[in-house]
Amino acid sequence: MSVLDVVALQLAAKPGDVAGNVERLLDAVRTHGPGSDLVVTPELVTTGYDLDLFDERGAELAEPLDGPTVSAVAKAAAQVGTTIVLGILEREDDVLYDTAAVILPDGSIYPFRKTHLYPAELTRFSAGQDLFTVDTPAGRLGPLICFEHAFPELATTLALAGAQTLVIPSAVPIGYEYLLTLRTRARAQDNQMFAVACNMTGGSFTGHSLIVDPAGRVLASAGAEETALRARLDLDLIDKERLQEPALSMRQVDLYRPEAVDRLGVVTAGDQ
Repeated sequence: MSVLDVVALQLAAKPGDVAGNVERLLDAVRTHGPGSDLVVTPELVTTGYDLDLFDERGAELAEPLDGPTVSAVAKAAAQVGTTIVLGILEREDDVLYDTAAVILPDGSIYPFRKTHLYPAELTRFSAGQDLFTVDTPAGRLGPLICFEHAFPELATTLALAGAQTLVIPSAVPIGYEYLLTLRTRARAQDNQMFAVACNMTGGSFTGHSLIVDPAGRVLASAGAEETALRARLDLDLIDKERLQEPALSMRQVDLYRPEAVDRLGVVTAGDQ
């Protein structure tokens, strides 16, 4: 399938109210998911994003991947016939992860654990250790989470691995929407791929989710309100953009490997 219908569910989440947040999420999936190939949710949409609360109740609020929340969302994905990228606080044994679970309509679940934690998250979560792409009915997806859009290397690594669309659940606060909007467009255009950035709204969170094409053009964008942002992605546009400007295929990696940086020279005015 070369043309996809995608939805970013820009939702608010009440901190600590897992049952209420999940029910509202499921209602949104049932309402806006039919006819879509891909649905993306905000970061930690099931628990809300509240680091102080996680200090007190993180182990209680977090769930394993075989817990009731992922099971309920997987059931909804099967019923609606869409792939869902779910932001969830994951617990494995006594370890907590900020996770984006890619849930396919056939019930397959691929958890991406945030690898680059924001400084305030370092004492709350463990960092994931793996990047990956997922082949889905909505094409090959490359998951990242929030702060990770600040690292161009991550998006490029996923693009080189064949990802067609970056899926980015996030919880960017008010006053920093420029980071979300600028970086999402930059990562898409840098690598000539699509990007779906779904941000939390309500309380201290800014919303401003957006869906971007491989040329960096915004296909759909939101304000601060709760909304279901929808766009159609023509995956053939990826090859068109890469033929026009073959940046990925012309990378001179020997110039910027770590060992090359270590021996980088400095030329000053007057040097011959």
